[in-house]
This record gives sequence, structure tokens and C-alpha cells, in this order.
Amino acid sequence: MLTQPEKNLENKLIRQLETLGFEKAGIKNEAVLVQNLKRELEKHNRTDLSENEFRQVLNKIARGNIFQKAKILRDKVDYTKDNGTVGYIELIDQINWCKNEYQVTHQITMKGTYANRYDVTLLVNGLPLVQIELKRRGLELKEAFNQTNRYYRHSYNAGYGLFGYIQVFVISNGVNTKYFANNPVSKRDFKQTFFWADESNARVTQIAEFAETFLEKCQLSKLITKYVVLNESHEMLMVLRPYQYHAVEAIVERVKISEKFGYVWHTTGSGKTLTSFKTAQILTQSPHVHKVMFVVDRKDLDYQTIHEFNSYSRGSVDATDNTRKLVEQLGDDTRLIVTTLQKLNTAVTKNRYSNFMSGLQDKRMVFIFDECHRSQFGDTHQRIRKYFPRAQMFGFTGTPIFAENSSVNVHGKRTTKHLFHECLHKYIITDAIRDENVLKFMVDYVQTIKRKDGVEEIEIEDINWVEAMEADERVDAVTDYIIANHNRKTSSRDFTAIFCVSNIRLLMKYYERFRQKKEAGEHSLKIGTIFSYQVNEDDSDANGFIETDLPADGKGTLNPHSRDRLESFIRDYNDTFGTNFSTDSFYGYYKDIGKRVKRRELDILLVVNMFLTGFDSPTLNTIYVDKNLRHHGLVQAYSRTNRILGTRKSQGNVVCFRSLKAATDQAIELFANKDAAEEIILQPYENFVEKFILATDRLNAVAPTVGSVNELPSESSTGSKRL
Repeated sequence: MLTQPEKNLENKLIRQLETLGFEKAGIKNEAVLVQNLKRELEKHNRTDLSENEFRQVLNKIARGNIFQKAKILRDKVDYTKDNGTVGYIELIDQINWCKNEYQVTHQITMKGTYANRYDVTLLVNGLPLVQIELKRRGLELKEAFNQTNRYYRHSYNAGYGLFGYIQVFVISNGVNTKYFANNPVSKRDFKQTFFWADESNARVTQIAEFAETFLEKCQLSKLITKYVVLNESHEMLMVLRPYQYHAVEAIVERVKISEKFGYVWHTTGSGKTLTSFKTAQILTQSPHVHKVMFVVDRKDLDYQTIHEFNSYSRGSVDATDNTRKLVEQLGDDTRLIVTTLQKLNTAVTKNRYSNFMSGLQDKRMVFIFDECHRSQFGDTHQRIRKYFPRAQMFGFTGTPIFAENSSVNVHGKRTTKHLFHECLHKYIITDAIRDENVLKFMVDYVQTIKRKDGVEEIEIEDINWVEAMEADERVDAVTDYIIANHNRKTSSRDFTAIFCVSNIRLLMKYYERFRQKKEAGEHSLKIGTIFSYQVNEDDSDANGFIETDLPADGKGTLNPHSRDRLESFIRDYNDTFGTNFSTDSFYGYYKDIGKRVKRRELDILLVVNMFLTGFDSPTLNTIYVDKNLRHHGLVQAYSRTNRILGTRKSQGNVVCFRSLKAATDQAIELFANKDAAEEIILQPYENFVEKFILATDRLNAVAPTVGSVNELPSESSTGSKRL
């Protein structure tokens, strides 16, 4: 491979950046950087600062860590003018993001623990907001990544700490280029560095092409002001990945130019909550939009989504505990509301709320539906559309409903396209696996029912499959298999698992069997369970839709026997963890058991439908399946296992105790393509062993011993065959 010295790469990039609107500045050390900052802030704010005034500004912006400086960047800095009045300095224009001052410089030397010289620095209004580190062609990008880590430790905090204002790092060897958000070294991971891509998810890797599409001054400042997220919960910066950026841009543009609907198809595990948050946040700033409603279809996701939204912007969402609170928010100045589909349906159908709601019908409302593959196929969707005639609706889904996987209701078959019209952006599972945003699956099919030798051909109808699947002998065999293999599947319990079964009756059998075997000393696994004890918790037809409603607080049809059994299982849970839950505090129990799965305090969570959708836990790597799954329900359930977690987690494990091979292949074809199986499913271990044996046999045929190598005069003597 031809190499290009770093200096040539650097000079070529700087010349290109000048053509993209950056003024070249000769800044060699912090003293010159500070002088330049004063001039650029004065120019941007159209003011003159005395030395005393600038010293106040400089001292204020020098405070804090990376996260705190990111907040200062997005605020205005106050100072006392020489005449005694208060003045304000804007560090960056976030509304008119293109109206800032842009400079490029290189080889700035900063002296901290050690002296370091940085490659290329991009300044906005005099502040270093983007740092580019280059390596010559042929070197690993990780070397540049590690170099930014060393600079953080040695010199970024030196002097006034202005390099703490870096928002985005770019690392490149000319051929490959990636970007990532600035954070302390303890919160960085090379797996959280990203390639840029175009709207069709084609990667942009060459530094010259990357500069044109990512570093152009207006594009870059839009990315910094709009698409860098400050995560309050973890006090860290997050920058959107390209597919997230393009999806948000597509929706924002649609709202700007039309009142048409649309949906985003981003595969499960690709960060739809962050994407939808940025969409909602940006739309609340639009003068054309009265309110943005983020709608989820179940109470469990309501809590999770609000928690995640508030982690991105603390206090940005007020939880709507009841319909009256929702109606109040619709009438006040709350711009962004997170609520459930059920409460929204009550608000638009009950006469007692009509006086409060009537003024909204002529307003421009934007509705964003989370996981719209589950929530939008009943009458509620039509009621909302009828009540808000000017409403604009957008859906997010990881598994859209097509004609092939649509259920039939009184309105006939409904698809995602039918309800939301055009797909505005698509990022499917093969894209996410390629980008290492989710993991592949390792699927094992474990046969649990065999025909005896010598028995004449048996018709399928002659077998009671329900009885066969729930037979004590089979339940014993499956339980023993899980006990024997769980440590291997979860890396000695470094990860957790879900075990989903077809109905509550079978769940009870499995739970009792695990409990009996634990009391007999056959295992030490911590088993927990949760189900809704409603009659619709069973999964008789497995049509792809996974219904996971929480108990209806006495409303609807409940099963008292199931509730009593769940009470006994919750008592086991209370004894194990020192808690005090019951079915009367079901929602608290639901939240607690989910947290313990994430914290690896529970080994296996036994469920029928709950937690098979909408539950994100990187520490969960295995799902045991004794349940008929199809289409989107299958993909959603499998996808509980494939969240990335550094290098510790290599794949999601799926262990099927049902004949799901055909259903798995059909789901892959539907949500990827018919040739995508090898990209999504890892080959079984036995396949690798077989290939290894074949390769060693061929090697032994050419060189049976180490000494045989010396007897080979040339490659031609082996027939030039590849091993």
C-alpha cells in the first residue's frame, strides 16, 4: 500500500478546508489562541471588550469539566462592563448556525504534564470545537484514537482548558475516517467511533470526501448545535450517528415544507429513542408547530422513555400520570408531551374533556409514535386523526408491518405504509451489523420431541401438540438443558437471559420445575418471572404481534388463579432480594425486576410476552424460546440479546426449543433480504469445526510435519493450491 506522510495529508486537508469556508490562522500556542479568541468573540458579538471585560469572560469559560463546558458553550456568558452594566457574550449562534466565525489552524503546542502538538484544529468564534488527528496511510485508526486519549491526560486541561470545549474528534489515515464525541477517557470506547454515511447508508471513508460532507462550515456547526446531545444522567456528550442524523433531517424537512405523514424504519437496537428525542426537540423549536406529542403504547415504555428523554435534557418532559394531567399539559405552554396511546384516546373520546380540548383542533400538532409497529393498528389511530385534522403523524419502528405480516381486523389488513405513508429513512439490521451497532445472532435449534424408530408414519393431526409440548418429561428435559448450558451461554453468568414460553400454564410448570431442582441442589440460578395474569397473555396463534399490556387494575378480564400463582412467585422474589412487592404494586415490581436483569442480579427472567419488546439491556445476551414466534414478533424477541457491550459480548444467543428455523428464515427475508442469513446468523460451532478439520487435512496432505516445509522447493510443487 502506498503511504502518504502525515504532513502531506495535513497540508492537503487544510487547503481543502479553506475552500470550504475556513480562514487559515497561524496559532502556535495558548497565548496566541487566547488573543485570537478575544478578536473572534468581539467580531461575532459585534462589540469591543476591554482587557478587564475579556478577563472576566475568559475566567468564566475556563471553569468546569468537558460536560460543564458543553453547557457553557450553549449559553451566554455574563460579565460586568467597565461602566458597571451587565453584558453578555454569545459563544456560538445555535439558531442561525451558519452565522459564526470559522478558522482552521494546525500544530498548536500545549504544555501540561507533557508538551503536545495537535494536528488540525477547527475553531468556531475562536474556540477549538473540533480536533482532527491524522495518521499516515496504512496505520490503524486506533492509534489516532489512543493519541487523543493521551492528549486528554497530558495537556487538554492545561492553561485555561480551552481544548475542553472540543465537541467532536475526527480521526483519519486518509483512507478511513471516523468521528466521535468528546468525553473523559474513562467514558470513551473505540466502538463508539463512527463512520459518516450518506442518506442510503453508504459509508464516506476517504478524508477528502468526508471533509466535503461533514466538515463544511455550515454542516459542521449544524451538527454541533443540533446533533450533539448532552446526556444529563451520565454527564457525557453524545453525537448522532449518520442514519440518526438523516432520519431527523428528513422529518424536520417534511414538517417544514408539507403536512404529509412519514415513518422511519430503524432496526431494533439502533437507538430510536435518541433519534426520536432529537426529532421532537428540534420540532418544538419550530414556529409552525404548536405542540409535539411523543406517544407510546404501554405504561412500561412510558416510564422508560421519559427516563431516557430526561437523561438527554433534564426536565424536558413532564410525565402524564393521568388523563387530566395530559389535558392540562395540552392547554398550557408545555411544548413536548410524552404520554400513552391509552390516555390520549381517553382525552379525545370523553365528553368531560371536550371543553379543554376544543381549541386544539385547528392547531398544527405533530405526533411521534414510538414503536408504531405495535401501537397504530386499532381504532385509536383513526380517532386521533379525526380529532386533530391538522395533525402530522410520524412513526418509528424497527419492524414495519407489511402485507406479509399484517393481521386482519375490521378495517382489513393494515400496513405501516398504509397508516404513515412514505418511509423517510431506512436502516435495517444488516446495516446495523455491518456498522457494529448491533451483534449477530447465534441460533441453536434443540429438538425436544422425536419419533420412535419402527413406528409407522404418523399424521400430524394424530398428535396433541399442546399436550406434547407441555408434557412433564419435556419440561424436565428443557429445564435440565438450560441448567446444563446456561453458564456456557452467558460466559459464566457474566450476562443474563430471558426464557419466553407460549402461555402462563406452561410458565408455571417451568417455574415450579426450576424451583424444585434448586431446592434439590441441582442449580443455583436466580429465576424470576412476571406476567400480566390477563386472559390475553397466552399466545395461541403467534401471528407476530406480541401483546404486553400491564394488568388493567381490576378492569377487563383477569384470571384469579394466575394472579394467585404470581403472588407466590413474587413472594419468592421478595425473599431473595429483600423487597416487599405484590400484585397490588405490580408496576413497581415490573420496574424492579427489569433493573435487576440489567444489573445481572437475576439470571433468568421467565415470561410469556412481557419484556420481549421495548426492553434494552446490553447485559442480556441469551433468550431461550419455547414459544411459536413469527415475523416482527420473532425479530423483536431475538433482538433483546444483540445489544453491544464492548469486546466482552460477541453475539446474541438464541436457543429454540421449537421448530423455528423456517420462521427465522422468513423473518430475515422480510426485514432484510433472502440472502442476508449469513450476515445476521452466525454459523453453528460444528460448522467451524468441520471447516477446521478439512483445512488441517489439506495442510497435512501438503506438509505432514514441520520439517516437510523445508522439502518444498517452491509454490509450484504444491500445485499452487490454496489451503
